[in-house]
Amino acid sequence: KIKNKMSEFFIELFSEEIPANLQNKTRQDFFQNLKEFLEKEDIKYSGEATAFSIPNRLIVYFQNISKKITKKENEIRGPNINAPEDALNGFLKSYKISIDKTYKKKTDKGEFYFFKKPSESIETKFVLQKNLPKILDKTSWKKSMRWADHELYWGRPLKSILCCFDNKTLEFEYHHLVSSNITFIDKDFEQKTKKFVRFKDYLAFFRSQNIILDNKKREQFIVDQLNRIAKKENLKIHFNSTLLNEVTNIVEKPNIIKCRFNKRFLEIPDDILVTTMQVHQKYFPTFDSRDNLTNNFFLVADNKDSKGLIKIGNENVVEARLNDAKFFWDKNKTQNLVKGISNLKKLSYFEGLGSYFEKIQRLRKLGALISDELLISKEKVEIASSICKVDLTSDLVNEFPELQGVMGGHFAKSQGFDNDICLAIREHYLPTGPETKTPKKPYSVTLAISDKLDTLSGFFAINLKPTSSKDPFALRRSAIGLIRLIVENKLEIKLKDIINYSFSLFSEQDVNFDIKLAQQDLYRFISDRLRFYMKEKNIRPDIIECSMSSYNTDQIYKIYNKAFILNKLIDKNIGQDIIFSYKRASNILSDEVKKNKFELSETTDPGLFKNDSEKKLYKKIQEIRKYFTSLGSGENCEKTLEVLAEAKIEVSNFFEDVIVNDDDEALKKNRLELLQLLCKTFNNYINFSNIESA
Repeated sequence: KIKNKMSEFFIELFSEEIPANLQNKTRQDFFQNLKEFLEKEDIKYSGEATAFSIPNRLIVYFQNISKKITKKENEIRGPNINAPEDALNGFLKSYKISIDKTYKKKTDKGEFYFFKKPSESIETKFVLQKNLPKILDKTSWKKSMRWADHELYWGRPLKSILCCFDNKTLEFEYHHLVSSNITFIDKDFEQKTKKFVRFKDYLAFFRSQNIILDNKKREQFIVDQLNRIAKKENLKIHFNSTLLNEVTNIVEKPNIIKCRFNKRFLEIPDDILVTTMQVHQKYFPTFDSRDNLTNNFFLVADNKDSKGLIKIGNENVVEARLNDAKFFWDKNKTQNLVKGISNLKKLSYFEGLGSYFEKIQRLRKLGALISDELLISKEKVEIASSICKVDLTSDLVNEFPELQGVMGGHFAKSQGFDNDICLAIREHYLPTGPETKTPKKPYSVTLAISDKLDTLSGFFAINLKPTSSKDPFALRRSAIGLIRLIVENKLEIKLKDIINYSFSLFSEQDVNFDIKLAQQDLYRFISDRLRFYMKEKNIRPDIIECSMSSYNTDQIYKIYNKAFILNKLIDKNIGQDIIFSYKRASNILSDEVKKNKFELSETTDPGLFKNDSEKKLYKKIQEIRKYFTSLGSGENCEKTLEVLAEAKIEVSNFFEDVIVNDDDEALKKNRLELLQLLCKTFNNYINFSNIESA
């Protein structure tokens, strides 16, 4: 029964080679757009639905799509009965009906013409033919091009479209192309073609050519082959996900080739060798059993290497690159870093923000302020700040810009600087993303915070803030990096004071701006980024807002930690007990205060207690208050929540044994003040008032 009503659909877009960094998003976008269209049009599909890509081909496949769409009877509203006649005529014309097919009907918004569009059955192929060009036009590219005299913008020149539905060609026009059941099977010369109408035949043909269309299977094949050969050679590979993804997208029939370079290059720092191999040449470096880098590496070729020419060619290329790297390393490592500081005067940081020399002067002063907070050597921080940007003038960083900071650390080490200083220089750009390493050593943390705050303050000072759609200077990333440095190192620093000082340093260097406005804008920006950071950690929005409203910008770690721990426990007994106690008290308190317009004092009078449950609740509140008073700087948030949760028994007994709304106004007011004291005591953790139920 299903076979009679469903059929497969697949489409292949053949183009010149699409760069690896464009394939993933485009493949996902096209597949998602097609899926959303089918769902919008109520076109049923089942079974396998997937998208593949290799350098020249983007393929989308649906195993079962309904051959027909049944549109239910639908009541269509037309113009108001008092609308001009042209409006009625336009309505009749658009639906190809006469006036006698309509009827009048009153609604809340007036009386309108209506007609009932009867149910109909439409063949899916006609809907696809009409709409596939529109779906293709929705495909987004990070970079696209137009070629020859065609109007089409695509990642690379699009040569042909193969499209089949129900084992037949699905023909449609897309710009200068007409879809067919034919595709090129020799991507280099585009002379040989082949017809396909069944996807299994399409898959079988490319499988026979050793081409792996499925991206996941291709990636797994590469990983398995690399691991197999590495194990055989007693080598290890530390897989870099970015490199693996890129290599997967630039080959279609992967072939692993083991190569090597001269051992003399192992004298160069590993960072240079690994960057040369991974970033510049797309090779996989190897390590021995002790995790030492070896002179062996693997490349993933797109062809067999029966004559060994690919191996020789790549070894020659890496030899040339490493010769250059060794020459630059030998030259740069002996160039005095302290003397090199003056060269930064010639290196512009950004228009309106001076040179890198001026930047390091700001970093020195900022770092000194932070060092006082962290109780570390101000002298070491000032030395690290002074030389941390000198590597930007080196040949190596010019050749390998990815290694700025890292090379500075190597240069400092080779010139005998203290290990803390070397590591601080190496790590001062970190973290560079949500998953990258965060510095842990205090000198590294100090320099990294200084660098990120100086960047943020500078661009906010010259009003180059991120917009909703653009962030050309990666300020959001800098702010997240700053937040990660504070949170992951559990720092409690006076961030507002440091921000204000950072802005004052720009004023001292004659940058003209409204300092108060810039400060407020940066506070808000960091707060917004903190919200985003906590949201990414799957913390509930109501908990985020309650924690944010309880503390200021100086208390980023406290805001995060209290929200994180509460979020972890909110659905457990502890969280439920806390919310029960707080909500029970705050709801009655809120209702009674609004109703009676009481002016409640900040305390309650134990002399007016008439019931043991009142006395016990008051005693419990005093115990909790004493707990908060005894807390030092290192609060154990889980322990605090346990203390708050323990109040549930006293709260429950209070509401069971005590009538808050007593006829005696003095007793009533005193009991409300007791509940108010309970809520305010709980709010020492965070303001629970806007927390939704557990």
